[in-house]
Amino acid sequence: QVQLVESGGGLVQSGGSLRLSCAASINIFSIDAMAWYRRAPGKQRELVATITNGGRTSYPDSVKGRFTISRDNAKNTVYLQMNSLRPEDTAVYYCNAKRSWLNYWGQGTQVTVSS
Repeated sequence: QVQLVESGGGLVQSGGSLRLSCAASINIFSIDAMAWYRRAPGKQRELVATITNGGRTSYPDSVKGRFTISRDNAKNTVYLQMNSLRPEDTAVYYCNAKRSWLNYWGQGTQVTVSS
């Protein structure tokens, strides 16, 4: 079982920055990949960043160049640095961990970007 706790969401003006954190209950070396997803009101869940156990990262075009995912293995924590935020980035952001065939989710943290 993996427990994930997100933090760092909040209200920010357009063009601003936020850093989200996701603390895992186990050593993240044992997790195959970790990711951040988001869900905006009335929209489907969207993958925004992935980092593998080997450190490989990937992003969709919608956030590429603005968002950066990173990990601190000593703290068992994954981060999502979000810069140049736009109103369309407003959503609940969820941390995800993939371990073998299992998926684990955090409770989500709200990010609101005002115009």
